[in-house]
Amino acid sequence: MRREDIAQLPYLLKKFLTYLEVVKNKSSLTVLEYASDLRTFLRFLKVSKKLVDKNTVFEEIDISDIDEKLLSKVTLNDGYEFLLYCKNERNNDSTARARKVTSLKSFFKYLATRELVIKENPFVELEAPKLKKTLPKYLSLEQSRMLLNCVYNDSNPNKERDFCILTLFLNCGLRLAELVTLNLQDIHDDNTITVTGKGDKERKIYLNSSCVAALNNYLKVRPVDGVKDRNAVFISRNKQRISRRSVQNIVETALDKSGLSNLGFSTHKLRHTAATLMYQYGDVDVLLLKEILGHENLSTTQIYTHVADEQLKNAVNLNPLNGFAESTED
Repeated sequence: MRREDIAQLPYLLKKFLTYLEVVKNKSSLTVLEYASDLRTFLRFLKVSKKLVDKNTVFEEIDISDIDEKLLSKVTLNDGYEFLLYCKNERNNDSTARARKVTSLKSFFKYLATRELVIKENPFVELEAPKLKKTLPKYLSLEQSRMLLNCVYNDSNPNKERDFCILTLFLNCGLRLAELVTLNLQDIHDDNTITVTGKGDKERKIYLNSSCVAALNNYLKVRPVDGVKDRNAVFISRNKQRISRRSVQNIVETALDKSGLSNLGFSTHKLRHTAATLMYQYGDVDVLLLKEILGHENLSTTQIYTHVADEQLKNAVNLNPLNGFAESTED
């Protein structure tokens, strides 16, 4: 969903999105995700209540006229029917449907407790689908070195920039949004950078010698003349602040050139890689890792301890003597 699409939403939904951004301090990306989920639900609501012509294209359904009268009639069953529609008709996986549950609960709680336009939140007991617990995918130490070496030895005219980007991802565990919003004033003489994470929360990250060297080498060749955003650290070939998509393209190209494409790796997986390598090789306490990554909850960080546990389990299972005892049984 685009930012300009918000203008076409119902008044109460627009107020809720403003509340999320201003009061709850949610990121712009998160706000757009809420907006997209709730727009889909309200379109579904008009279809299920037969308030639109059956031949109307779903994505073209106008919801700007939805008011508190219709919202006050929403029931828990509407929520479950919506989730079923998302599963069967939109092929949403359990993660996408769980996010929609969060969006519905938040919006209708806001209507009940902030706007007071409905008596109670109909989705208090709406249950999200169970999520399959999966370990984060990450590059091994050797694969990480392959990726860095590939970019470092490339003939790409922007190799200093691209190498610096990958180095920061793999050493500091930055989020994509954090990297593209880095400004020159965020780089400090004490070899630290200030990163603005989710909810505009700032944190300080210490740079190791590899990061310092990569950053210095890039800043020596960073464009200056004609740059449209002079504060931006990373500049695109169009002399603008580099975009998320451009960074993703850089990572995807590097993965391809280093023979690591089609293995499920992505830009965000580099963050997982940094966290895993720090935990496995850096003797980093999980509480410190939480601070480095900017996680709000410790439970989010603890998944990296499970990665190490899983590796230990696999190492034992791969012992060539595994299975010997079973073969001696009568």
